[in-house]
Amino acid sequence: MLESNFLKENNAKHMWHPMAHPADMRNNPPKMIRGAKGVEITDIDGHTTLDAVGGLWNANLGYSVDSIKQAITDQMNELPYYSAFRGTTNDKAVELSFELNDWFKPEGMTRAFFTSGGSDSVETCLRLARQYHKVRGEGERTKFISLKKGYHGTHFGGASVNGNANFRRNYEPMLAGCFQIAAPWTYRNPFGTDNAEEIANRCIAMLEDEIAFQGADTIAAMIMEPVLGAGGVIVPHKSFMPMVRDVCDKHGILLIADEVITAFGRTGDVHGSRLWGVAPDMMCTAKAITNSYFPFGAAMMGEKVVEAFESNKDAVGNIGHGYTYSAHPVGCAAALATLAEIKKAKVWENAKARGIELQNGLTQLKEKHQIVGDTRGIGLMAAIELVDDRPTKTPASKPAIAAAFDAAYEAGVTIRVSGNNIILSPPLVITADDVTRMIGALDKGLSAAASV
Repeated sequence: MLESNFLKENNAKHMWHPMAHPADMRNNPPKMIRGAKGVEITDIDGHTTLDAVGGLWNANLGYSVDSIKQAITDQMNELPYYSAFRGTTNDKAVELSFELNDWFKPEGMTRAFFTSGGSDSVETCLRLARQYHKVRGEGERTKFISLKKGYHGTHFGGASVNGNANFRRNYEPMLAGCFQIAAPWTYRNPFGTDNAEEIANRCIAMLEDEIAFQGADTIAAMIMEPVLGAGGVIVPHKSFMPMVRDVCDKHGILLIADEVITAFGRTGDVHGSRLWGVAPDMMCTAKAITNSYFPFGAAMMGEKVVEAFESNKDAVGNIGHGYTYSAHPVGCAAALATLAEIKKAKVWENAKARGIELQNGLTQLKEKHQIVGDTRGIGLMAAIELVDDRPTKTPASKPAIAAAFDAAYEAGVTIRVSGNNIILSPPLVITADDVTRMIGALDKGLSAAASV
């Protein structure tokens, strides 16, 4: 093990960090995490904090699940890798595809296309959505509609349907044929109301208008998160996703549910689409599927898509898409072990209960701290939006947000800052005492932010 002084000296000198400015990382080196146990992480100086970020929405079972670690070790010893391209497969991939068929039965997802992570899963769904229409003889259906503030990864396809300029501006021009409508966000929206149901209806009207303008016969799919995550934890009215489903059906448009964050329990239901009672045509999954212990994902296909491809008799139905690590046997083994643990613990039930406690605590913090403009969330995904002025909703300054992070960290809880939001996505196995600990540290963080 290298000495800590060497690691500190070279921190951020020889690597670029994702989602960060290289110069900022040089000037403000990141926290260096060296250990993890349960739902806590420990930095290189020995400071231990509760991980209220859950890694990156993905360490849902925490860091001490021996059964997953053992499954990875066993598979490494038996078959560390082999390709799943045409002609070969592996036993764990077959087992996992069978298991996922059961997990997604209520949504009608009957086929899995294995990937290396969330961005890969999104890219897979976008590409196969276009191909689906070609298979059916509607090759002009190439466009995509998505939501502003939505986040769908960093590949060019996913970045092009993203609805946040932070992930687009520096990489434009993006993929042609991608269009966004307003998100159903009660705190900030262009409609001048905070009535969630009215906002949902107006967003649907915008969707219908955009479809009419583009021409329904040119649109391949609508992609959306059941609950918008990285865009600020935007929870739509319960009517919204069902209405999107109806609009897509009416116009022959596929509905892709990006469940990279929301699948496997985070919202307080088994999957985000199930929370709203919707069966999409495709689903993007990753993150929690291996509890983050191995980079892995699965793009799930519904019966409509399956029937089109599997009944095709010519080369148009040939899938010319895949990844070197698709159906990686170690990833499949990790996923099988993870799903067994998720099912045994029924983590969605704990996420729902702890989520209610968390939202109650955040409401109290809003009442106490004027810097809090809004709190929102569902299950164990939550956001605190910081503002300099509540009436105008002016975003809080970067120094104030940095002060909130530092003070919470010193108080024993790691949080995530994104823009002027504090994002909370702790492991789904946290306790009521952990929630209390989070609220206490956030209280200190907000006090520090207000004093800047």
